[in-house]
Amino acid sequence: MRDSGPMKRALLATALVMALFAAACSDSGDDKDSADTTTTVDSPDTTPPVTEPTLADEATNAAVRAEVDKAPAGCDPLDTTRCLLPYPSNAYTEDDAATDTGRRVSLPADGMPVNAEGAVVDPAEWNRNDGFSPNTPILAYLPDIDAEASQLPSWTDIGASLADDASVVLVDVDTGERIALWAELDAHAAEDVDRLLTIRPAISLPEGHTFAVGLRGMVDTSGASIEASPVFAVYRDSLITDIDPVETRRADIEAALDALTAAGVDRADLQLAWDFTVASTRSISERMLHIRDDALAGLGDAAPAFRVTEVTPNPREELALTIKGTYDVPNYLTGDGAPGNRFNYDSTDPDALPAQNGVLQAPFQCNVSVATMNGSEPAHLVQYGHGLLGSEDEINAGNVRAFANESNIVFCATKWAGMSEDDIGNAVTTLGDFSNFATMADRLQQGVLNQIFLGRLMTRPEGLSTVPELQRADGSPIFDTAHLDYDGNSQGGIMGLMLTAVSPDIERAVLGVPGMNYSLLLPRSVDFDTYEMVFIPAYPNDLDRTLILGMAQMLWDRGEGAGYVQHVTADPYPGTEVKDVLLHVAFGDQQVTPLSALVEARTMGIDVHQPFAADGRWPEVEQAWGLDPVSYPSDGSAIIMWDSGMAPIPIENLAPREGDDSHEDPRADADVRRQKAAFLFDDTLIDLCGGAVCIAEHRE
Repeated sequence: MRDSGPMKRALLATALVMALFAAACSDSGDDKDSADTTTTVDSPDTTPPVTEPTLADEATNAAVRAEVDKAPAGCDPLDTTRCLLPYPSNAYTEDDAATDTGRRVSLPADGMPVNAEGAVVDPAEWNRNDGFSPNTPILAYLPDIDAEASQLPSWTDIGASLADDASVVLVDVDTGERIALWAELDAHAAEDVDRLLTIRPAISLPEGHTFAVGLRGMVDTSGASIEASPVFAVYRDSLITDIDPVETRRADIEAALDALTAAGVDRADLQLAWDFTVASTRSISERMLHIRDDALAGLGDAAPAFRVTEVTPNPREELALTIKGTYDVPNYLTGDGAPGNRFNYDSTDPDALPAQNGVLQAPFQCNVSVATMNGSEPAHLVQYGHGLLGSEDEINAGNVRAFANESNIVFCATKWAGMSEDDIGNAVTTLGDFSNFATMADRLQQGVLNQIFLGRLMTRPEGLSTVPELQRADGSPIFDTAHLDYDGNSQGGIMGLMLTAVSPDIERAVLGVPGMNYSLLLPRSVDFDTYEMVFIPAYPNDLDRTLILGMAQMLWDRGEGAGYVQHVTADPYPGTEVKDVLLHVAFGDQQVTPLSALVEARTMGIDVHQPFAADGRWPEVEQAWGLDPVSYPSDGSAIIMWDSGMAPIPIENLAPREGDDSHEDPRADADVRRQKAAFLFDDTLIDLCGGAVCIAEHRE
């Protein structure tokens, strides 16, 4: 109800004028030290200038009321282009003292995307969160924007986003620090009317913090300054309206404006500003940690029950033995845990945690190399993670077999339940109706539990070491059960980051051609071409698809590395220790963009091999911005770019398509594998590039 009587309007206006005047006169807080990917603007006086609130005139009230009337129920009138814009926003939260942030996401059912069949995305699972994704794209619509004239900060010069006059500003309201970022227009949109501005933070945003977004200097293709919407203008100019939905939101917008002003942004220059809160650590990870801890409490320090179903001698070149079988894992999904099932909890209780629902049998495969079988030294145990929608038999690949023979490794693998070959059908269903997306996010977490139980099967005395074919003549195992490491490529690098964060047993991890944050990865991957054949007909509007992928990240965080990256090399979860990780990136990768690996590396604060790329090959003003160079030899984490001569990635958010793909080149190079072995087994990162750019052979 927008008009509740003259007396109420007068009292509301008087109270707001007094409150805003008091807020305008208050101190904005102490300056904070800057971090690698943030900056605090030094100013002799960061107190926001006093802007005297005044009552809006009838013409202004009428213009604002017209915008409010355009918005469906529960939608923010700040932008009426589409409900949920700008995204993410605290306009779509409500107070909730039971959460760690004091908020609960409240996406309106009437404003959610609708597929071609008329099915509305059900927001129930999203509304369990106490904030938005720390890896969220920040989305806004500015009509007819000219990216170049608006000087949008590019990923090629991330440092420019922290300049005093940057056109896009992101401020951590909790600390006062500015966050490095890049901004781009969606190159996938066929029409400008559907083209969103996408802002990408250069790090994973701190969990539980609130952020203010400010846009200024935005220019349209005619060279004119883009005007603020009527609703934002009344906030910026301190005009008090008689419209309840606008005034209810004013306190949050004022806090965002104050944070931006304290960071050196002139309030009068802003064309759009708003705030959003990132989900807490508990909100993102509590389901995964709960099923892990509950399952391990039942298992104890033992191996799960298992059965060998197949033993094959000499199955392939360089392999002496393949062992296949199944092992038991507590099931926390409904039904039998197959694709399409959800977590087994009360869907009406936003704080419910999954309960065990029987036991499922997960498949495993272990390969023993010829070198291990013929040698006398115990082999290293390495858990392997397969690629996109693949299976455990990826350990049969030539590069994995070669690595096993070169470095005396026994590899074991299981399927990444949630994104394995078994899940292709459910992925297609989800692309047609994103109400189904929670089934993927939930099964991904069950899949990580399956991986943790595989680690126990590999290392505990009652496990694989009891299989006669895996023993020496004296009954001792052919592998060393005292240490467990991880190696994974592509999706195995993405999901391996999450597994490394929550595994109590994995010590070190090599993440090959890795990344994180599927909302960033998919638009820049040729792999998504196939799935867009389903996604585009189901959601034919370009703007809607961009918004859906951004929303999906809130749930994807629960089941991929992006949601766990802040707890790998520091601030570990209870029951785990900090881990060292080695990221091997492929120059020009057409499947997993190196940009996402750099965000991952900055978030973890790991070092980078320099030079990152040859002069003229990588279009960054400062290569690997925000990362310190590795000092060799190192016993810590690092990210290394391997260049096999392929074409550079596009500047736009498009998949690389020129020439051959470099995606499989690092793992196929023997020198790269030698570096991996030293990192995993000698706890030492060695320089194989002689202080120069790292070069890998192209895999034909």
